[in-house]
Amino acid sequence: MQTTFDYTSYSGRVIFGKGSLARTAEVLTELRCSRALVLSTQGQINKAERLCDDLGKACIGIFSNATMHTPVDVTESAMSVVNDLKADCTIAIGGGSTVGLGKAIALRSDLPQIAIPTTYAGSEVTPILGQTVDGKKTTLKSTAVLPEVVIYDPDLSRALPLDISVASGINAIAHAVEALYAQDRNPVSSMMAAEGAKALIDTLPVILKDPENTEARQQALYGAWLCGTVLGTVGMAFHHKLCHTLGGTFNLPHAETHSVILPHAVAFNAVEVPELLSPIAVALDAERPGLGLHKLAQELGAPTSLKELGMPEEGIDIAAKAAVANPYWNPRPLDEKLIREVIENAYFGRPPTN
Repeated sequence: MQTTFDYTSYSGRVIFGKGSLARTAEVLTELRCSRALVLSTQGQINKAERLCDDLGKACIGIFSNATMHTPVDVTESAMSVVNDLKADCTIAIGGGSTVGLGKAIALRSDLPQIAIPTTYAGSEVTPILGQTVDGKKTTLKSTAVLPEVVIYDPDLSRALPLDISVASGINAIAHAVEALYAQDRNPVSSMMAAEGAKALIDTLPVILKDPENTEARQQALYGAWLCGTVLGTVGMAFHHKLCHTLGGTFNLPHAETHSVILPHAVAFNAVEVPELLSPIAVALDAERPGLGLHKLAQELGAPTSLKELGMPEEGIDIAAKAAVANPYWNPRPLDEKLIREVIENAYFGRPPTN
């Protein structure tokens, strides 16, 4: 066991369990807030409206234009609403796009925020914020973007469409995978990553068969919470760099891009650090974790090719060059020729080569 390490944990309250949404008003009182702006996407505005109704006068409005990859111009529009309505906090209810908007507002205003995730993205517990300007996505790490309170209620994800459930679940697994071989990994982070990944690997097939299974939905949220939390304590590597490059450059859907790339990134790094990825292989009951993840994605009906996500074929070379420019640390050295091969295989949906 590794006996010398640094481990940083981040403060924040987590309220977990069926029916937890009903405690939102109580949380507002504890935060001494009374003018909440509720954030959502257009697709989840019905949840935002119900929450606003439940909060009564404590909700002063809804901003429902949260957008994938957190474009800065959308954040600026939201900030105008925050200032015009004199909001004293935000409540993000939705997936990674909505939570990302809440974090971007907090960065600019230092307002308290409550995050109520309805998917398994996990970004609600990371100090990481990705933002997009002119098709280029950049990330920053700051405790200023962490929500004060996160409310996990499995009832909110019970009606989550299966395609989003699966894609966001694989996205969460990607957080754990990168934590297992992170440069600054430690025994605590590795334990959390292995537990979080296994919870989702075991649970996603159950959700596929029985989408309204509350126990399975709760277990998936538990896994997502662990995976997101662990990603916030260690650094990201090749998988996230490539996904950020692809998402920002070609405006590809965030979770689905992770779903396509993860098996290939794992196979690429397993050549260098097979022992660090053994918890994934064990959870999948697969000798080769990259192929195991590819098979899992196929069985779950998740996207397996960048082509089906709308990426142009000429983007393969563009992405390969961008992925090795200012790269994140990675356990296996990055070579543009090898990275191009990874992206080409992912573009056509081929199984990982390793």
